[in-house]
Amino acid sequence: MHEETRLPRNGKEFVLFLGIISIISVNIIAPLIMGFEFGFRKEVYFDTFQVIPFVWICVILLVTLVANPIVGRLIPKFTKPTDGFNAKVLFNILFSVTILSITLTIIGSWIGMREISLEPIQTFFYSWPRNFFIAFWVEALIAQPIARFAMKKLHAGQVRNTVNA
Repeated sequence: MHEETRLPRNGKEFVLFLGIISIISVNIIAPLIMGFEFGFRKEVYFDTFQVIPFVWICVILLVTLVANPIVGRLIPKFTKPTDGFNAKVLFNILFSVTILSITLTIIGSWIGMREISLEPIQTFFYSWPRNFFIAFWVEALIAQPIARFAMKKLHAGQVRNTVNA
């Protein structure tokens, strides 16, 4: 998959790819979850944006330190080398969203409430399926396709620059 034009090929591209996905995801998923939890009102929407930077930092840390290492080990167990790009991407999204939605259902609630309490753990089985559903579809239909499109355009530009040089 390293030669795939829709994926990052080096560290700088990975940072860009992760940045695109995480910024889009956090700015869509957090307001949706807060809206379903507390109502779709202007006050709730603006309160959400006060905590988004902290949630975003948490997402970046969880992706790089927790999700990616686990997903990297799971993908080969569920796919074959002959499986197509889309199958591998779908498993990647499924595993990543599962891990992140489980952790962020609790940690994200603590960040939003600005306190550590048992409430997110007590309501976990009510909140997590909704959070997973929202996150999965945002990732699969919006964030990941936009990031892959950006990578494809970046790589096409690099090829053009190489050919013109």
